[in-house]
Amino acid sequence: MADESRISGARRGGFTLIELMIVVAIVGILSATAIPNFRRFQLRSKSSEAKMNLGAIRTAEEAVLAEFGSYISAPASPASYGGRKATTFVDVGPVGGNFDTLGWRPEGEVFFQYSVTVESTAFTAEAAADIDGNGTAQLWGYLMPDLSTQNPIVGALGCQGVWDPKTSSATITQVVGPCGQSDGQSEF
Repeated sequence: MADESRISGARRGGFTLIELMIVVAIVGILSATAIPNFRRFQLRSKSSEAKMNLGAIRTAEEAVLAEFGSYISAPASPASYGGRKATTFVDVGPVGGNFDTLGWRPEGEVFFQYSVTVESTAFTAEAAADIDGNGTAQLWGYLMPDLSTQNPIVGALGCQGVWDPKTSSATITQVVGPCGQSDGQSEF
């Protein structure tokens, strides 16, 4: 009696080389689209650190102004930003002109370097980092202009205003945002 599976042409098990190649191709296509999206979402979440911390610095500055009548400057801290890796926040400013005096300190490690520049009744808070490792720093800022003249001051890291896509210039003040058209973006 002949084996019935051989007569009917039925296979016993396993995959053909063509089937395996098709599965590998599908996984490759899915990976090619999923990995860049994943990296983009990672970079976007890292950028949210700057937005949250600049908002907290703004709140601390307004509280200091209300209590003591002036803003407090703070030099760029930590001494350098971590790039793709987070680094421990170390306040490098002197006593009386630093983030500790301001009453602000980020929780945990940071990707960004933070700075506050004060001039009379105006201040600029900035955050800079190269979170995508492309050699170009992103620069985020919050500018509180002198209310009598409405003139913002340029921060120590170079922020002159928050980017306004409607006017294609960095003219917005009193809003946390990227300082230039390419700031707040990444190569992914």
